[in-house]
Amino acid sequence: MRLGDDSSLITTYRASLRTHFSTWSRRTMSYTTKILPVDGSSITFKGDELEISDPVTKKNLETAAKVLTTTHDVIGFPTETVYGLGGSALSDESVKSIYKAKNRPADNPLIVHVSSISQLKRKILPPNYQIPKVYESLIHKFWPGPLTILLPVHESSPISKFVTAGQSTFAVRIPQHPVARALIALSDTPLAAPSANASTRPSPTIASHVYNDLQGRIPYILDGGSCDFGVESTVVDGLVDPPMLLRPGGVSLEEIKSVGGEPWKDVVVAKKTAGKTEAVRTPGMKYRHYSPTARVVLFVNCGDGKEAIDNYISSHNLQDCKIALLKSRHFVGISSTSANKESIDRELGTDGHTISHNLFRYLREVDETGVDMIFVEGIEETNEGLAVMNRLSKAALEVVDGQ
Repeated sequence: MRLGDDSSLITTYRASLRTHFSTWSRRTMSYTTKILPVDGSSITFKGDELEISDPVTKKNLETAAKVLTTTHDVIGFPTETVYGLGGSALSDESVKSIYKAKNRPADNPLIVHVSSISQLKRKILPPNYQIPKVYESLIHKFWPGPLTILLPVHESSPISKFVTAGQSTFAVRIPQHPVARALIALSDTPLAAPSANASTRPSPTIASHVYNDLQGRIPYILDGGSCDFGVESTVVDGLVDPPMLLRPGGVSLEEIKSVGGEPWKDVVVAKKTAGKTEAVRTPGMKYRHYSPTARVVLFVNCGDGKEAIDNYISSHNLQDCKIALLKSRHFVGISSTSANKESIDRELGTDGHTISHNLFRYLREVDETGVDMIFVEGIEETNEGLAVMNRLSKAALEVVDGQ
């Protein structure tokens, strides 16, 4: 049975899911995690036809694809947004392996990744189903790319119920990264793939981030270098009127409005966090996310940051704490008189793309130095800034607003 938006049914379903996963997750399995190098520049698609010129890349992709098609294990792999943790979206056992490796809450749905529209139609959608016209211009512009759309789950859908968390829609995208597309095409398997980090940790943007979080939990990580965007995909729902932007990401709200045209001119931005009893329609709407071990404090509307940071350190007696500052457009640094211990500065960048690209990497990097606090300069919530601030608001335990 596919559940819709009836809150009592969803509550019952989530309770049964928690019981099921609690029993299942007590089973343990350990792996010797191997990192397999792959060269994305050796991969090309001519239409839907895949060509791989580098023999090492081809061999390592085939190794990973074989795991996905012959076992219930899951694989770490690069996408243009962040590294993903992929398992067959059509297999309950594979999807459960994703939840187990990440220690992810069972009512947090997953995004399905396909290599092409033809694979989506052939593997998931019912015969003769037409993707709603509201998505037409967005798909034409942003697929392959960092855009995820919601589609209805049909009665005959082969998608695992654990992908959708029992809801009446599923989220899907075609990744732009050649390694991701090649892995999906070679396995001919739609992949459920959240970010390849331990649950609540900052999303991984290089293979070593995945290894640090998931070593011993998965067999392979495909190392395709650094991710381009650095934040997850944008998720939109065109099945409602007006349509909604459920999660900001690699495609900006401004781009959605501009490219989407008339149907998207009044797009509604969903609230950042779903309520405790509210169904989670897409990843990132519930639970603590993107958080390093150190305490993160987000500063907004604080000018050059000098006064706000000095006041915060003084009022919280943090003079003996080791502090990292992630600054972008206005902050100048931490005064030497504010903290007795060493402070660390990192430049996130001054444009939205650079800031989003660096955000998760620097959160992890400074955290690994053993800092007690991470102060982050907020930016305007326009273009890439909407996605950046969405992530920072969930990573931060406190927000200091200078207004």
